[in-house]
Amino acid sequence: MAVEEIKPPIQVIIDDFISSTNQEETNVSKPSESSILTRLHAGYFRISLSLGGQALPWKILSEPKSDSHEVWHLFRMLPFTAFLLLWWLSLLIQISLSLLYILRALFHFYMAKAEFLHHIGTNYLHAPWISWLLLLQSTTIIIPSSVSYLSLFWVFTVPIVVLDVKIYGQWFTTEKRFLSTLANPTSHMSVIGNLVVAQAAARMGWTESAICMFSLGMVHYLVLFITLYQRLAGCNQFPSTLRPAFFLFFAAPSIASSAWYSITGSFHTMSKMLFFLSLFLFTSLASRPTLFKKSMRQANVAWWAYSFPVTSLALTSALYAKEVKGHVAPGLMLALSALSVLVFLGLIVLTAINTDKLLRQNDPVLSFANDRRTRT
Repeated sequence: MAVEEIKPPIQVIIDDFISSTNQEETNVSKPSESSILTRLHAGYFRISLSLGGQALPWKILSEPKSDSHEVWHLFRMLPFTAFLLLWWLSLLIQISLSLLYILRALFHFYMAKAEFLHHIGTNYLHAPWISWLLLLQSTTIIIPSSVSYLSLFWVFTVPIVVLDVKIYGQWFTTEKRFLSTLANPTSHMSVIGNLVVAQAAARMGWTESAICMFSLGMVHYLVLFITLYQRLAGCNQFPSTLRPAFFLFFAAPSIASSAWYSITGSFHTMSKMLFFLSLFLFTSLASRPTLFKKSMRQANVAWWAYSFPVTSLALTSALYAKEVKGHVAPGLMLALSALSVLVFLGLIVLTAINTDKLLRQNDPVLSFANDRRTRT
């Protein structure tokens, strides 16, 4: 009888001790969900990508041209200080996001690894390097022929090439990661990365390297475009909140058109064909506003995917207006440039108003990192 009376309290004490220790271990190992490092991902580099993309065309438009159209004089009336403020703001945000992402990779490595292995997250790993290259091309501090420019060019280009080998290689060789099952609109980021590298190389006078990266990007763009156009299985796995990434469909040919202009030095037939393709795809998407209805219900960083493609199209239209005489091309340039600025300013205002909602815990891009942690 005495033994039976002693057993219950002993068992209760042991169970309480085990449950309390397990709870302490889980609290220690589980990262704080309110931390900015756990909510940040490479998709937030859309912001610096849009800022860098906005700085580059305004630099080109503000450059003096002797035989330019009257519309070009309107752009040169803008103060050069405005461009400098935009460039320094872009640099500040890019440095801040880069430092935060480095800290995230150090303290929450499993999340960075999951993002690298995911078919959507890995594509946006191109965004920080594309942003750096855009800032490098739009800077007025470093001369393209200097050693500093060349060194920075290689620092920002090598990671893009490494990601190309990883992504394109698995499309060829890995059965579970074929393009037909992984293709989604964010896959255009790898293509855009190659084309931006080609444009930067052409500005340094490296024509052969520029053609190499241009051909690599365009071949994969054609394959990717056909795959997505056929609406295969991989397209159905794309979250509705990320649908603004569909604008990357016309961002790639826009960047390709301006890259080919940088390589050849004039807006020839190839550049015009790519520009018309980009304009047609933009018109097709703009005429389908219901496609983006679900993604616009709640503030999301994915909204910044609207800015960079429209800006790249506006830049290409400016290069087209420089080559073609008449009033239609300059009018098109003014319309697209105004649209680009309005979208850019609108996103800045919406981001300032909904800052607390952008870094949200239920971000669809973060779900794969949490799922991977629970499996391991």
